[in-house]
Amino acid sequence: MSNTVFFAHANGFPSATYGKLFSALQPEYVVQHLEQHGHDPRFPVDDNWHNLVEELLCQLRQQARPVWAVGHSLGGLLHYHAALREPQWYRGLVMLDSPLLTRADQWLIRAAKRLGFIDHITPAGRTLGRREAFANRQEAHAYFSGKSLFRRFDPDCLEHYVEHALTPVAQGLRLKFDPATEISIYRSVPHRSPGRPRQLQVPLAVVRGQHSRVVWPHQARQVRRMARGEYHCLPGGHMFPLERPQDTAALLRRLFSRWQAEESCA
Repeated sequence: MSNTVFFAHANGFPSATYGKLFSALQPEYVVQHLEQHGHDPRFPVDDNWHNLVEELLCQLRQQARPVWAVGHSLGGLLHYHAALREPQWYRGLVMLDSPLLTRADQWLIRAAKRLGFIDHITPAGRTLGRREAFANRQEAHAYFSGKSLFRRFDPDCLEHYVEHALTPVAQGLRLKFDPATEISIYRSVPHRSPGRPRQLQVPLAVVRGQHSRVVWPHQARQVRRMARGEYHCLPGGHMFPLERPQDTAALLRRLFSRWQAEESCA
């Protein structure tokens, strides 16, 4: 069987930002990824992320064998929806601080969209007006290192973000991840799912950051009720894969090793 991992990133964080995590999984695992979700004009962001899931599935259909799937935040939900739609491309799924939404969660999201307060229950409101341009990498590094979201980043991960999340323009550097696309992704968070959790045909692990407020207790209980679901917690906040990449990789290795042994016994 293939030891390929297909990684899907968090909203606004290009996959290369996670380079230290990818390196920690090598050489046993080969990490594949799409550099930026939501930026291919063939798959424009739409409500409930149907096109984003199709964009991911197009990548998975090019793999020679089913993969171990890992997704952070946005990426975890994309993999979950894709695995419900086409489980043949998956061996197992790890959602890193991605909420497994309940019916009540979906009802709230639907209401928030209709009544116009979706920006208050997603990070969209905080993304509006974000600084996009910098004179040079030193200025960008100083700016991001002072922001609470980045303050606990592993130093190498912060360097990777500054290196890979910015692109040269005539007046210096600009964010590579289009801010309008990032906001659109938040505003179109799914209130519908291709199936129910019990219909997932592969093992699932939801890993929460200890200090994160993204995965709630009722969502953790839903995971534990699944026949092949498990719930874990690692130190850090919502960005723990970039705060503690080595610890994250160690947990992924343990999960994949155990799931592979269970495959062999099945």
